[in-house]
Amino acid sequence: MNLKTHWDTIYDKKAPDAVSWYRPHLETCLELIEGVATKHSASIIDVGGGESTLVDDLLVRGYSNLTVLDISQVAVDKTKERLGRASEHVRWLVGDVTRTKLKPSAYEVWHDRAVFHFLTSTEERLAYVRQVASGSHRVGMSS
Repeated sequence: MNLKTHWDTIYDKKAPDAVSWYRPHLETCLELIEGVATKHSASIIDVGGGESTLVDDLLVRGYSNLTVLDISQVAVDKTKERLGRASEHVRWLVGDVTRTKLKPSAYEVWHDRAVFHFLTSTEERLAYVRQVASGSHRVGMSS
């Protein structure tokens, strides 16, 4: 089973609160993001956003330049459905962060709560670090 199929299966079969990494709201992450993204127009990417409510909370706080990247189309579709019309204010990318083409220096804040943790090979981790270095121009962050 490839990674995309693996994650699609998890998000298809489990409720958002049935996974070990679930939190209703990511207060610490929000505090960190608000500390560095003082302008609501700051470009923020949430890598491995899955069904996280971080994007909801950022939208409520007035952030307007948001991107969510996840390997699972199922997770992205469920999050879009949960957000309803608000999902139109988010850029959605489906793909493996180690292989997805990101615009150079596109993001002021790079948020990743768990993706790096799931990368087990040196090659995957190096590819990820290259993405952060290429895709972010001010702040890289993992919480």
